[in-house]
Order: sequence, then C-alpha cells, then structure tokens
Amino acid sequence: MGTKSIMFQGTTSDAGKSWTAAALCRLLKNRGLRVAPFKSQNMALNSFITKNGDEMGRAQVFQAEAAGKQPDVRMNPVLLKPSTDKDAQVIFMGKVLSDMSAVAYHQYKFEIKDKVRTVYQSLAKENDVMVLEGAGSPAEINLNDRDIVNMGMARMADCPVILVADIDKGGVYAAIYGTIKLMPKEDQRRIKGIIINKFRGDRSLLTSGNQMIEALTGVPVIGVIPMTTVDLDEEDSVVLSQKSQVKKGTCPIDIAVISLPKISNFTDFHALEIQPDVSVRYILNPEEIGLPDILIIPGSKNTNEDMAYLRRYHFVQPIKAVYSKGSMVVGICGGYQMLGTKLVDEDHVESDINDQEGLGLLNIETSFTKEKKTTQVTAKHGVYYLNGYEIHMGETSLGKGVTPFSVIVKSNGKSTRRSDGATNADGRIWGTYLHGIFDNERWTRHLLNQLRVQKGLPALHHVQASMSAYREAQYEKLAKVFEENVDMKKIDEILSSSDVKK
Repeated sequence: MGTKSIMFQGTTSDAGKSWTAAALCRLLKNRGLRVAPFKSQNMALNSFITKNGDEMGRAQVFQAEAAGKQPDVRMNPVLLKPSTDKDAQVIFMGKVLSDMSAVAYHQYKFEIKDKVRTVYQSLAKENDVMVLEGAGSPAEINLNDRDIVNMGMARMADCPVILVADIDKGGVYAAIYGTIKLMPKEDQRRIKGIIINKFRGDRSLLTSGNQMIEALTGVPVIGVIPMTTVDLDEEDSVVLSQKSQVKKGTCPIDIAVISLPKISNFTDFHALEIQPDVSVRYILNPEEIGLPDILIIPGSKNTNEDMAYLRRYHFVQPIKAVYSKGSMVVGICGGYQMLGTKLVDEDHVESDINDQEGLGLLNIETSFTKEKKTTQVTAKHGVYYLNGYEIHMGETSLGKGVTPFSVIVKSNGKSTRRSDGATNADGRIWGTYLHGIFDNERWTRHLLNQLRVQKGLPALHHVQASMSAYREAQYEKLAKVFEENVDMKKIDEILSSSDVKK
C-alpha cells in the first residue's frame, strides 16, 4: 500500500490552512495512522528549533504535535525569515543558506525544487498519510511558473487538493471562483473539495450559494466550519492587535509586551496568556506602557533596527521609568541584547548600523557574528531546570554589576556548561536567550507568585495544566470542530483516490 496524501490550499493568506491541516492530522492520528504534516516553504518570523538543532516554522510544529510526532525539519524544508520588505534569510533543512532578495529567491527555486521533492519523498516513506499545506494563494499567476509550495508541490506529490476559503473577509464565492478559474486546467482537476471557513450565523443561508459555486466550478463544497476560538500558536504578527487581553476584575498581574516592528517568536508569551491571573498587552506606542508588573522586550529578527525604532519613537525613557517605579523589565533574545549598553555590528550582519547604544539597563555588550546559534537547551536557574531553545546571531559579554541569568547544562542533547543571559543586582532587570522559557510552568508560576506576594495577594498553586496538556486539549477541540462540520466520508474518498506510491 502506498502513502496517501491530501493538501490544503487557501484562497488567501490566513484562510485557515494551518488549522485545517492540524485538525486532520489529529483525526488521522486518533485512527491509529502514521501521519505527518508538510509545507515545503514557509515565511514566518516565528520559528522553532528541533532536537537536532534545526530551525523550522512553528505551524508545522503544532501540526506535528497534533499528529503525535516530534517536529522534524523535513516537515518544513524551506523557511523564509523576512529581514526587510525586499529581502529574507533563506533557511533550507534547518540551516541558513544566505540572505536573498525576493527576485534572487524566485530564481533560486529552480535549483531547490528537486531537493524539496526528495525531502518530501523521504518523509512520505515513513508515514501512512501526508497532510500538506500550501502558502498564500495558488492563484498568484506571476509566481506560478516556479511554484514549489502550492500547485507546484501538489504536482510533485501527485496529491489531491482541498481549497479553504475565508468567508469572514467577505466575497467568499468570488474568491473561490477566481482562484479556481485562474489555474491551468490540470491544476483545477486536482481540487476535489471546498471548505468555507470562519462562518458566523445560520449556514442554511449558504445553501443556494454553495450549489451555484459547485455548478460554476464543478467542485463540491464539503464543509462549512464555524468561527471557532481555538488557542494555538500563530505565525503572523498581524494577530497581535487581536491578542491583547484585559480580563477585567480577574487578573491582578499586568504584563506588557512591546510589539516591535521586527518582532519574532511572540509565541513565547502564549504560556502567559493562558494564566488565569494574568493579562497580556501588546503595545505599539510608549504612551500605552503604563505601569505593568512586567514589561517585556521580545525577540527580534533585526535587533539593531528595532533598537533604533525604540529610540526614534521615544520608548527609551518610558522603559527606564517603568523600572524606576518598581516594575520588572525582561528581555528575550533580541530584547535581551537591547537591554545592554552597546550593540556592535561591524560586519553588517543585521543592518547598516555599525554600532549604537542599547537601553543601558544591563551592563552587557553584544557583538553580532555571521554564525547563527540554533540549539535546544536545558538551563539551570536557581532550583529550576528550564527547557527552551536558542535562535540568535551575536555573542553577549557581561560587565561589572551583572550575573548570568542561568547556566546551560545541556545543548542539543549533549552535556555542557555555559552561562546564559544576565540579571542586575536586585533581580528586577533580566534577560535570556531562551525562547519558550515561560512554557516551564513550575518556574513561571513561581515568578508570578512572587509578584502576587509583592502585591499582598496569596500565591496560587496548580492553577493551570502544563502547556503541553493545554495544547493537547486544543488539538482535540480543533479536530472535533472539523469532524462535525466537514464531510469526512468525502475526505476518506479523496484520501483513497490518492493511494499511490510516492
């Protein structure tokens, strides 16, 4: 028996491809099948480091978790991390190739196509079902001659396609019709079903429209998924404007995160968002900072440019004022680097800025290097062992008056001993290179309870399941919504027709 496959493509970005793919991964996993997600090319600043030290997009990480698998870089062989409006860092099989312009990368896809096919076939041989995800829209006719992620990938995998359409944006039938009709006939024939996503209201109102679009395209509508609140990691920082949480009357702990222009790995704060006594605010202007219990400067794809942004838009003094008034100030990765006295980039690794002053809150100095550190680590902080991962360029040296935040004792599965991060004398300013640090629920609750006690509140214990248990519940919820609103018999028929040797 060969490997079955199915692919989700969208009429637009953010149509719901990642979530529908994750839902099907969980449903098939629950049937006892070996299933793996695959997205040949991802563009995102939120990334993850596998146990082998490879960098990949977070969407395929949560899809892997939904499938009951360890994240494998083969699930996302190409990752593009934008550095400017026209350039991106190109990562292949978890390692940096180079920075390329959009035009140069478009040309490069000729060279990488066969490699992507080989990676896909390698992963497919180990699984019963492959669940593929496209990117953006397959109707980008100016890019289709070198496509490796939408119909180009469907051809390489010889798999059927489900088209996912976002009705919440409006114009859903025009988007469906236009997407299908802009494709070559051979690609149109691959589309075996349409799912309308994010619907609000009485679905009977769609009956006539669904019948008409089926008649116009020859493709059946096999599901209408209602607008659903499922709390999974997002890849696009556009969602931050929707994520600010103010749980009035119930959350004594106020955490503010500066929404940097080049913010990366904002998924670091998901574990804080789910805490019952915490509100998390993503702020765009210095006037919004207020007096939070913790002010966080997050990771950045371009630390130097984001530091210049903080200075240009007058964030520096409000950040310092927050500390002087008793708040804790925290920096994660690039944010940690910004807490220091100086940023040096003589080789222009990140930008054209040779060197500049940081926030000056920690006596540390960072020099950027061309080598990118990508490691899964375990660090010891006091009595706690913290699991996380590093993704950064640059080395940071500590001066007088600061001490390491933690000691890394394991890196990519091997024992080691090196310092990480820094903290000032009173412990209210600290930074770390560890992404995912707040996923360590025992330490995070200890930190939050310290704040509660300072505010005259009792400590809380056992208030939240582990982050992994929380995600498991979300995957099950997502799968249930999909199963109840999509014609699963049709999905099974589509999968059966894809049973070919890959």
